Amino acid sequence: MKILVLRFSSIGDIVLTSPVIRCLKNQVKEAKVHVATKQAFADLLSFSPYVDKVHVLDDDLDALVETLKAERFDRVIDLHHNLRTARIKRALGVPANSFPKLNIEKWLLVNLKMDRLPQQHIVDRYMSTVASLGVKNDGEGLDLFIPADREVPLSALPEAHRAGYIAIAIGAAHATKRLPEYRLIELAQLIQGPIVLIGGTDDQAVARSIASAIGGRVFDATGKHDILGSASLIRQANAVITHDSGAMHIAAAFDKNVVSIWGNTVPAFGMGPYQPTHPERATIAEVQGLACRPCSKIGHDHCPKGHFHCMENQDLRAIAERVNT
Repeated sequence: MKILVLRFSSIGDIVLTSPVIRCLKNQVKEAKVHVATKQAFADLLSFSPYVDKVHVLDDDLDALVETLKAERFDRVIDLHHNLRTARIKRALGVPANSFPKLNIEKWLLVNLKMDRLPQQHIVDRYMSTVASLGVKNDGEGLDLFIPADREVPLSALPEAHRAGYIAIAIGAAHATKRLPEYRLIELAQLIQGPIVLIGGTDDQAVARSIASAIGGRVFDATGKHDILGSASLIRQANAVITHDSGAMHIAAAFDKNVVSIWGNTVPAFGMGPYQPTHPERATIAEVQGLACRPCSKIGHDHCPKGHFHCMENQDLRAIAERVNT
């Protein structure tokens, strides 16, 4: 059976689809598994032994549709479920399964604080799309494969960091999912030993401030590596501190001790760190009892209430103690 999996973005969401891809490949007889994603995220899939071919979406959806039509798929597994994937499914005209986005339930939680969401991780919702093929969750967690030539070697780090370090992934897509700069500095001061800062070019200004405040204990790797390079630094860390971001899911894929810090979003959306083989390694840091949470299913540029209690009131000492032990 030739199967097309659709998931265009983003980093964390694509890593979260890895159990579906692995289980399809391992459990469907003679399965050929293709995946369509955006060019920027292709590396997250290209090196998987469970993916036979990656198709990339740039700015030309029509060209991608024509490429996919030529492949003559038997089934489409739509793990994105938006207008673009709907167009692809119509064009291919083969049986398709789409995952439940639960947008109404999310709206109720954000706007009315009525929790009608299932107590189910999004991985299991993704897995529900392949149940009709007889595919079951193997319980092995998330995958991410990094070829040796894309690893960042420990020799690229300062000598003091080569014996072990704590990784702090300081970025997130929206401001209300990130600790304020001064709180990140406070957190870094509480952490014992070497620290590596992970992030993209957008995070470099904050990283410079942290490094300036803390000194040589901090190595700033923001903006220096691509997705897989940064992922390799997460993989080699003793422990990882991250916001609700793609870095959290990368850390979970490597079964790291991970502390995820939650602001305006909540784990009840089903997107917490997924580590079924070692659940004790995942710690959720969130401020309980705030009537305003969640204020969005994605995030904002600033706190709608103006107080930002969900991040300002985080227990940084408890977070640091979790990775210092």
